[in-house]
Amino acid sequence: MNTEQSFSHAVIEQLGYYVYLLIDPETNRVFYVGKGIGNRIFNHLNRALISPKETDKLDTIRAIQQKGLHVKHSIHRHGLTEKEAFEVEASLIDFIGLQELTNKVGGHKSHFRGQMTVAEVVALYDAPRIEIQEPALLIIVNKLFHRSIDEERLYEITRGNWVVGSRRQKARYAFAVYNGIVRQVYQIHKWHPVRARDPQQKTQQRWRFEGIVAEELQHYVGGNVELYIVLGAQNPIRYVNC
Repeated sequence: MNTEQSFSHAVIEQLGYYVYLLIDPETNRVFYVGKGIGNRIFNHLNRALISPKETDKLDTIRAIQQKGLHVKHSIHRHGLTEKEAFEVEASLIDFIGLQELTNKVGGHKSHFRGQMTVAEVVALYDAPRIEIQEPALLIIVNKLFHRSIDEERLYEITRGNWVVGSRRQKARYAFAVYNGIVRQVYQIHKWHPVRARDPQQKTQQRWRFEGIVAEELQHYVGGNVELYIVLGAQNPIRYVNC
């Protein structure tokens, strides 16, 4: 039976900021990386016990509990400053890969300072900083992008499903952006609403677009969109000229 856990005040005083791992006891697979102070490491387990909210992380914890097992908690580094904890957390997420974790987003500033190939480092710092003239959406695909991705898959992860408002109708193009670099540009033909999995669940309306590769805007591919991206922002959508 899982019960709430906590550190004593004596332990908390010595820990400082730390980076922790949540681990599946059956497979020893790390499924979440986090940072915090105090009893942050236990918050997810305690929330899974009392909260009805459904997320990949909480669902994984509940699935482990339903088997009569206990989530393994590991302190990866402790005695850190907050800045150091951000860096260690981001490095671990990059190393393990978001696709292997239940984390929703990459680590702090991972868009620009996370794991990259040598070619990507050169592209990031040598790529021309572009100014987009057309009404467009920048769609940050960092979580789903991988370096061997093909054109069909890149289109699928770029087109949706996104929480976008009526401003979407003004955008003529969608830019697929990974690590601050434009990977492809699509001409938007139309938008379709995406039905929620659970009709009773109150969630924001999501949309996906239909379109084709914008051959006339291929000069933007490989360009740096640093002018339009706010470091640390979690919203994957940026509106430009619309």
